[in-house]
Amino acid sequence: MEETLWTSISALAPLKPEFVSVTYGAGGSTRERTHNTVSRIARETDLKAAAHLTCVAATREEVDAVARDYWAAGVRAIVALRGDPIAGIGAKYEPHPGGYESSVALIEGLKRIADFDISVSAYPECHPDSPSRIADVDFLKRKLDAGASRAITQFFFDPDAYLRYLDLVHAAGVSAPILPGILPVTNVAQLKKMAAACGASVPDWMGRLFEGLDDHPTTRQLVAATVAAELCVRLYRRGVRNFHFYTLNRSELTRAICHLLGLRDVPVHHVQGAAA
Repeated sequence: MEETLWTSISALAPLKPEFVSVTYGAGGSTRERTHNTVSRIARETDLKAAAHLTCVAATREEVDAVARDYWAAGVRAIVALRGDPIAGIGAKYEPHPGGYESSVALIEGLKRIADFDISVSAYPECHPDSPSRIADVDFLKRKLDAGASRAITQFFFDPDAYLRYLDLVHAAGVSAPILPGILPVTNVAQLKKMAAACGASVPDWMGRLFEGLDDHPTTRQLVAATVAAELCVRLYRRGVRNFHFYTLNRSELTRAICHLLGLRDVPVHHVQGAAA
């Protein structure tokens, strides 16, 4: 997995992304390895590394210690999230005793430690725990008011859903960037599980599109790149200029999509240890 990650970083670095975010497993698992990876990206590449940090399974003191270690390692960007319930999909979220009770509290805590550049999540189709779209947008505004610089949306497949969400957000007085999260899809079964966890919808045509391709991985990738690129083009025509790709540690699809969109490599310094 680590070798695959560094191969992906080496492949995507010439596209000059604004930042590269690194997440960790559910319930805070792999937190230490994530810290080591993010620190290494900051140390050995020209890329800006953004570390995911959640409130799950840790006290405030433990989270603060991780944040201070990031700052000491030269990491200045954080993706601050509440995190999913440890019990899994559909379970009620319970804050850790002595921990940050919400992403808003986490952001406030991070800002007390240092002037991190903080990104947060946004939900064009509404977070499953939100009582309404208005409440959902209000909570996003609270996160931005607490010190976040931008939001990254959950993945979606209907450009109008994202654009309608932008209308709601702007009407609420939010001016911060809301980056559309683009997920290239090759495994529909996996996609449906992910969508169930975050309240995203999967259109019926998605399943039909990949029918009969279980034993044809190359064809699946071609279809995935085409679908994601078309979504980006439709958003671009409506004025969207920045995109956040969920690469899932696979660089080929993101490179293909960026190429289709006209983005070409920019020379960068080599990535030390990549694909070692």
